[in-house]
Order: sequence, then structure tokens, then C-alpha cells
Amino acid sequence: MSTGTPAEPRETQHEEPRTDAGTAASGAATATVDPRLLVRQEGFKGYLTDLGRRLRTGELGSVPVIVGLIVIALVFQLQDSAFLSANNLNDLFVQSAGTGLIAVGIVFVLILGEIDLSVGSVSGMSAAVFAVLSVNQGMNEVLALILAVLTGMAAGAVHGFFFARIGVPAFVVTLAGLLGWNGLMLQILGASGTINLDDDGVVAQLTNHYFADKAAAMGLATVCVLAFLGFSLLDARRRKAADVPSRPLSEIVLRTVVLAVPAYAAAFVFNSYKGLPLAVVIFVGFVVVGDFVLRRTGYGRKVFAVGGSSEAASRAGINVSLIRISVYSIAGTMAAIGGLFLASQINAANQSSGAGSLLMNCIAAAVIGGTSLFGGRGKTWSALLGALVIQSINSGMALLGTGSAVRDMITGAVLLAAVVIDSVSRRTQKTAGRA
Repeated sequence: MSTGTPAEPRETQHEEPRTDAGTAASGAATATVDPRLLVRQEGFKGYLTDLGRRLRTGELGSVPVIVGLIVIALVFQLQDSAFLSANNLNDLFVQSAGTGLIAVGIVFVLILGEIDLSVGSVSGMSAAVFAVLSVNQGMNEVLALILAVLTGMAAGAVHGFFFARIGVPAFVVTLAGLLGWNGLMLQILGASGTINLDDDGVVAQLTNHYFADKAAAMGLATVCVLAFLGFSLLDARRRKAADVPSRPLSEIVLRTVVLAVPAYAAAFVFNSYKGLPLAVVIFVGFVVVGDFVLRRTGYGRKVFAVGGSSEAASRAGINVSLIRISVYSIAGTMAAIGGLFLASQINAANQSSGAGSLLMNCIAAAVIGGTSLFGGRGKTWSALLGALVIQSINSGMALLGTGSAVRDMITGAVLLAAVVIDSVSRRTQKTAGRA
């Protein structure tokens, strides 16, 4: 909704701007009404017009990454028919969870217009803390898990403090964290360098437990679809009560159907293998909660405000330092949780935890999914979509027997393409007066 535009009588919103001198002011007021507020009055034709306007003005949303996923799936399926098999797709989703959870925290940081280079090391350190406490010290696994997550949160808070309060650039602070937390992880693991986890333990089950009952996957899909429908209807009702533009019932039904198709398709794929993976439930749960926090809470609006302009946010009364520290704490927390999922995949914490291409993959997942590197724009769903893109490339390359060198080159090319699209999109929006 546009601000600062005088309220107009409802019946005049369809009138064309008049050009005679006596009605110039009225015409100007009508012309400045944001077309996004009028589109729903034109039915589906209006939505097609609005879609074209969004594409022309650079408001691409998730379109590029969804198109990319479809292209990747088609290419690899033509090369190897096993790519879209239930077995491979199930593994693809489960293996995306660890990287995707860390990427959720990266999304918050990128919205600030900053970066966090330490998440890989924090994830490995947290996994090491859990392994030492639960295996070597015999601590209850649930308590050890909580302490490991709190360790990641504390590490993130330290980064945020030095950045927000002391004024050290985030790049330098988190680069120091990358080195320091990795060293601490090696110290914690000790001379052996590897601690195997309990096969039947809590962490081991994160990526190995499946809800075999077919009703679980279908039930979760149904709950998600009905929840989306219910919240959409409630939102439309509130908007009507406030006399502001709202989505008509036809659009709500269409959007619900669009959501239902992939939801039930995923449920069918899971049921065709072992059932609903616990990892997917947790991953999607964090994505949904993160999306709610960013889009539906005052805290989320403050995060976007700081990312858009920290000076303007400060003048508006927002505690910029507190927001920055809290965001880095969220990034550390999500890194710890993601690290536990990655440890679950190999059922161990070792010296390679959090190393390799993990950091780049997490940042790439957030950016490829649609989060802007320039700050002020992003969704936690970007982490899910981006993680699926990266894991799809890895999975397809593995099926074709292609080496890691080619895989990294392709991932790098996809990341560059995402950044180029983001840059061009921002420039187009500025030209159209939308940035």
C-alpha cells in the first residue's frame, strides 16, 4: 500500500485521469495510485497485466529459481532416468536439510546487507560440542543438543557484538570466527579427530527417521494447504474490515491450488519410498517460522528496515545495534542446528565438519533462492529453493559420475547468474521507480 497518497472515494478509482486544467489535481492524485492496489478489481486479466508489469520492472520474485529447478530436473532426467525416482528425490530433500537450515540464518544476515563467513565453522564446532558432551561425557542427548545449539547462538552473538557495538566490519569479524571456531572445534575433538554418534540417538535420527504411515505425508500436506487457505481467508477478512484492498476469493482458491500441487506431489514421492522424512518436517517447519517472523512480526519489519537503511531505521527509533546482534545470533543458532543435521548424515563429528564447500553452498543457497546480496530483500523460502537447486546439481552430477570439479564450476556459474539477475533486477526497479 502506498503511503502519503490522499484517500479517494471508491467510485473514482476506475476513472481515467482527466487532462483539463480544472481537474488537473484530481487527475494527478488518481494517476499516482499504485496499480497494485487496483489490479484485483479487473479480475484475472488484471493479474496477467500485473505479472507483466512486475517482470518488466524487475520484480521477479521466485520465478528464476523455480524455472531453474525445472530446467535442472529436465536436463538430468534426460541424462539419467533415475534422477526423478522416488529414492533419489527423497535423498535430495533429506540432504538439502543441513545446508538449507544454515542458509535460513544466512537469509537474515543478507537482509541486513551483511555477510557471515563463520557459519561453516560454527556448525562444525556445535556438532563437536554435542559429540563430546553426549558420547565422551555421557550427558543426556537432549541436554547436549540444547547446549550445542546455545553454543552456536553465543558464537553468533559475539560476532554481532563486535560488529554492532565495536564497529568492526562484519566481514572481518566473521572471518576471524571462521578461523577461531574451526580451531576450537579441532581442540574439542582431541587427538582422535573423530567421534562417532549413537546409531539410535536423537541426532542420528534427524536424517534417518521416517514416518512410514502414508497418512503422515498426506496429512502434513493437507494441514499445510488448509492452514494456507485459512490464513489467506483471515487476512482477506481483516483487510476488508480495514477497508483496504484484499485478495478476492477466486485468487485465494487459485493460490491454494498452486500450493497444493507440489505439496501433494512431494507427499506422493515420500510415500513411494520410506515415508515422510523427519528432516524435511523440521526443515520446512523452520522455514515457515522464519517466514512468519520476517513478514508478520514487528521484529521482522525492523530487520528489513535496518537492511534498507540503517540510518533511516535509527532515526525511526529502531535499536539498530540490538537488531544486528540478534540477527547474528539467529545465524549462529541456525548454523548449529544445521551442523547437527550434517553430523547426522555421517553419524559422526570429525575434523572435516563445517569445512570444504559448506560455507559457499550455504551462502549460494540463500542468494540463488532469491535473497538479495544488497540487503533489504529476501525470504526464508529462498533457503529452501536454493538448497534444492544446489543439491539437485550435486545429485545429478553424482548420477552421471561427474567429478567435484565440474560440479563446483556449475554451482559457481549458477550463483553468478543469480547475482547478475539480482543486480539487473535492482537496476530495472530503480529505473521504474520501484526500488
